[in-house]
Amino acid sequence: MLLHDTALIYGRYLRQSLRSRFALLFGVLTPLLYLLFFGPLLTDLHLGEQGSSWQVLVPGLLLQLGLFGALFAGFTIIMENAQGVVERMRVTPVSRLALLLGRVLRDATVFVFQAVLLVLAAVVMGLRAPLPGILIGFAFVALLTLSLASLSYAMAMKVRTPQEFGPLINAVSMPSMLLSGLMLPMTLAPAWLDVLSHFVPFRYLVDAVRDAYVGHYASTHMLYGSLVSVGFTALAVTVGTRVFRTAGA
Repeated sequence: MLLHDTALIYGRYLRQSLRSRFALLFGVLTPLLYLLFFGPLLTDLHLGEQGSSWQVLVPGLLLQLGLFGALFAGFTIIMENAQGVVERMRVTPVSRLALLLGRVLRDATVFVFQAVLLVLAAVVMGLRAPLPGILIGFAFVALLTLSLASLSYAMAMKVRTPQEFGPLINAVSMPSMLLSGLMLPMTLAPAWLDVLSHFVPFRYLVDAVRDAYVGHYASTHMLYGSLVSVGFTALAVTVGTRVFRTAGA
């Protein structure tokens, strides 16, 4: 029943996304602009990492896509609450876990699709990376989306208006972006800032995807990134499910 209910919820929300093709393409606009206008500035710079500047920048942009997109996913729950959609779902026998999984799997599908578009644009601009590394990058985007979307929906169930939710998400997203080394490797930062960044879990994901893009699949960064990603996803889905159950969603 869980698989059936999850597929039902997933199909419902995926159809909604497919009906809004403009939103699908618009979601990739910000990282694409970074790619077009920021990427060429790094072409001839030594960034302290193996591989080209594109192999450093593109992994960060992929995870930026998942970070910002997934964190703001909770706005839909707030709107559904206001429209009575959540109230109508509350009286159905659908599993509470399925109500969450269906949503976050839809989000993961959308952001992986956008990640594919971003990588294709990067290849046109000069990115060269092994295919297994690119696929590993998509896997990390999917796991990041599952975890952050779960937490975003959980937080959205605890607030009542977008005015409360927006500043809360900004307070999480901006430090996460700045301290995870999405744009530039944190090895270029002062020692104290590099040490501080290790307390941000997204740092490990960025380092892992950058290693994958240069073909280092058995590195320490890949090990730590995989462990942090899987553990964080499991924790986030658990928290999200508990909130959905206690909130009666």
